[in-house]
Amino acid sequence: MTIKAAVIGASFARAAYLPALKLIPDVEIVAVSSARMESARSTADLFGVAHAYDNWQTMLDAHDLDFVGIATPTVYHAPMTLAALERGAHVLCEKPMAMSADESRQMLEMAKARNRVHVIGHELRFNPNRRKIRDLIASGAIGQVRHANIVNISGTWGDPASRPAGDWWSLAEMGGGRLGANGSHQIDLLRYWLGDFGAVIGQIATMVPNRVDKSTGEPWIATADDQVSFTAEMTSGALVTVFMSGAARHNIGNQNMIFGSEGTIKLFDADEKLLVARAGEDFQDLSEADPNAGLEGVGKGIWNVSVVAMMQEIMNAIREARPTQTCATFEDGLKCQQVMDAVRVSTAERRWINLT
Repeated sequence: MTIKAAVIGASFARAAYLPALKLIPDVEIVAVSSARMESARSTADLFGVAHAYDNWQTMLDAHDLDFVGIATPTVYHAPMTLAALERGAHVLCEKPMAMSADESRQMLEMAKARNRVHVIGHELRFNPNRRKIRDLIASGAIGQVRHANIVNISGTWGDPASRPAGDWWSLAEMGGGRLGANGSHQIDLLRYWLGDFGAVIGQIATMVPNRVDKSTGEPWIATADDQVSFTAEMTSGALVTVFMSGAARHNIGNQNMIFGSEGTIKLFDADEKLLVARAGEDFQDLSEADPNAGLEGVGKGIWNVSVVAMMQEIMNAIREARPTQTCATFEDGLKCQQVMDAVRVSTAERRWINLT
């Protein structure tokens, strides 16, 4: 079976989706669509794709596709996903899933009604170290998880001139902001490791709203959050805290710390070492390398590399007419969206929000 595939977007799709698809036998990449024809055409040429479009609807109408990968600004996720599903395609949609839980629910209902494979781009579920964390917790290696702390701090948006005018990641109306960009990954991993969220209290903020385009000197206003913090009670009883900021001047990176009754797990992206200590013992390095890291054409970094295994699983599920394994599905995307929505409500109303 040859799977006819297309992608919408020429940024992360170019960096990760297309290299992964090119590695999978019997996948024909039929078309690429981007908002700018120049980007679509250059991306298509780079990967030997025959068709390039600057209108995603035209692309969907022009081809009978088995699979559509969507890596665009969040505001377009729901309409693009629904249109692809209506035409019978299986869908990989980037995170965050949508602009709201209502949109996410519509996407899930359509995917289930059409019996299509549906996946949200939380590729870190396929990273060997993060999968091992899940296995260690499930096996009881660190006992009952009592609390977990996640910190993600960068200087990406700290300089007022660091983002170009109109940068969609900095615009709330486009679905930008740290909560969706990075918080969705943290929420999904916490669910993957610890189960569902029970309640959440948090705050989102825009620390650097007044910005200037470095090239033109044009002043502009960022409306999306560049700092997020929340505390959550998991249904398991574990307490988690997450702090994320893009408004710092120095990068601290991503730090995961999980504390159990019988041990502790640490994983920092600075060195990607999985360190585990059991009661009465020192930390041991239990890191595992990703076998896909050395594949030709795959970009460096855990994000690009993890997409390879995720895409392989999606294609296998399509061929075998079965649900995916390990992947974050639209059900997972909806639950993640509900947590993000709750953080926003908590910010506005300054209170705990129950999710169960």
